[in-house]
Amino acid sequence: MKVMDKKTSILEAAIKLFSTKGYDAASVRDIAELAGVNLAMISYYFGSKEKLMESLFHEKMDASKIKIETILKDTSLTPFEKVERMLSDYVSKVVANQSFYKIMLYEQVLKQNPVILKLIKELKLNYAFLTSELIKEGQRSGDFKKEVDVILALNTLTGTVTQAVINQDYYFEFNNYQKLTTKERNELLYDKLYNHQRIIFKTLLGYEK
Repeated sequence: MKVMDKKTSILEAAIKLFSTKGYDAASVRDIAELAGVNLAMISYYFGSKEKLMESLFHEKMDASKIKIETILKDTSLTPFEKVERMLSDYVSKVVANQSFYKIMLYEQVLKQNPVILKLIKELKLNYAFLTSELIKEGQRSGDFKKEVDVILALNTLTGTVTQAVINQDYYFEFNNYQKLTTKERNELLYDKLYNHQRIIFKTLLGYEK
């Protein structure tokens, strides 16, 4: 197994175990066994279980920042098209990485790991500042209204999407969608959540075009 393959396998195993057993209950040995690597490999690549957890968050932070920066720089898009891309990207990330976002939610509720809480706050602030730049662009062009609370808008996005994904069984049972395959469920979740958020952000931004 190549170096990057080993690191990826370890990270994927950690996400699965942290989201199902919890950070404290998931041992380094459990992670190594699930990843199919020697126990020493985790120490070699990450140093400790805490550093492994930090690596998970750094990886997601970097990917999120790069994606939204790319959207911001795309001069071919109108301000609201950029917002649509941002919404689509966030919804698809949560649907595709459900286990990671469960970990993120649990860590915020439990508040036991100050390092991870700091990383989550940095992730949120980076996302908020970049989103603010996107909204300011629309305000300068006259597309968006001037009074937009960026944090509350993002709380509406992240709270709704995360809760809907984590509590999806309740949603699917209520709507009698129990027979859908996992792929069909994910596709439906994406469509419903993206369109829901698009309507909400059009209202929040005062976008009438």
